[in-house]
Amino acid sequence: MGPLASIKVIDMTSVLMGPFASQALGDMGADVVKIESPQGDLVRQIGPMRHEGMGPVFLNANRNKRSVVLDLKQPAGLAALHRLIADADVLMYNLRPQAMARLGLAYEQVAALNPRIVYAGLFGFGQDGPYAARPAYDDLIQGACGLPFLVAQASGGIPRYVPTAMADRVVGLTAVGAILAAVLACQRTGRGDRVDIPMFETMVGFVLGDHLGGLSFEPPLDGGGYARQLSPERRPYRTQDGYICALVYNDKQWSGFLREIGQEALMREDPRFASYAGRSRNIDYVYGELARIFEGRTTAEWTALLQRADVPFMPMHDLQSVLQDPHLQATGFFSTVEHPSEGTLRGMRAPAQWRNHVPGPARPAPRQGEHTVEVLRQAGFGPQEIEALLADGIAVAADEPASAEGGRAP
Repeated sequence: MGPLASIKVIDMTSVLMGPFASQALGDMGADVVKIESPQGDLVRQIGPMRHEGMGPVFLNANRNKRSVVLDLKQPAGLAALHRLIADADVLMYNLRPQAMARLGLAYEQVAALNPRIVYAGLFGFGQDGPYAARPAYDDLIQGACGLPFLVAQASGGIPRYVPTAMADRVVGLTAVGAILAAVLACQRTGRGDRVDIPMFETMVGFVLGDHLGGLSFEPPLDGGGYARQLSPERRPYRTQDGYICALVYNDKQWSGFLREIGQEALMREDPRFASYAGRSRNIDYVYGELARIFEGRTTAEWTALLQRADVPFMPMHDLQSVLQDPHLQATGFFSTVEHPSEGTLRGMRAPAQWRNHVPGPARPAPRQGEHTVEVLRQAGFGPQEIEALLADGIAVAADEPASAEGGRAP
């Protein structure tokens, strides 16, 4: 079920960037087999949890996957992985390529096992530059692509990282597109491919698409940066009783907005408001005036006025109010699901929807090693082979699930 129902993915990624990407493939119907070490994915330990290894960041980046635990440092564990790779469409990893080569899993070695494999690496840096072997994390890449600098420029404060794993998630989404392009090419040509998705290059392109500015030209026309996005006044507007997010952007929206507040003549009389170009050149002043104006009414009053003026706006949610957003409730974005070990959980559905290739119900994030025996059996391992791998600690299978209240589930 789902548009990727026939695609098998061997997912060797951990933490967030790779799992976020492989979850998207699983959401589209791919069979994602998550390979974990005996120590498990580190992100299992992040955040409040009912049971060890089942934290919320893991739960929200690993749905629609099956977990297999293999010790790839042992020859028998590596051999087991080779058998799983033999009929896979995609192998994803976020180790550095040098580490994959030390494991005996360089592209050439994997392609020898399965010439049709799409071998997708999500790592820090392009492999043709001096940073090739460096480790990378979201914070480091945010800094290197200029995000903390831009935050400081816009706020007049100190550099800060964006308070979400933006690099991990942007690169993860980029990887989904790159992987699917290679899968499509393989279906057309019969040849697999090596696909590299480097964090640094991806994020520099992502950020500078907005902020290269006058540095796009030789010689430069300015020092770079998109003035509207960097304006210190670009922020949610304070009202008499809270905040609201509004964007008075084009001439039609400005005309309607000024008419509703009784200042329609401003576009005729003040060149700073008369045109898009004029507003852009004076963006700090324009946004500052808007901030002053918005302080004069309540949020409810502004909501009604902006609707009449056809000006785009949204509420400024916090982490709890967004759960009650009427649109998200109407579309069923949030739902509660029963996890076999974690009890009732709030889940989020994949935002994309398909009419003719509808994915089935989401599989909850797996316990570590929950599907080890199932996947090995499907790969052709006999009962004695599986038992030997488990007895030697080369493969690990999950215990029976614990109930949400503690102890074993009935």
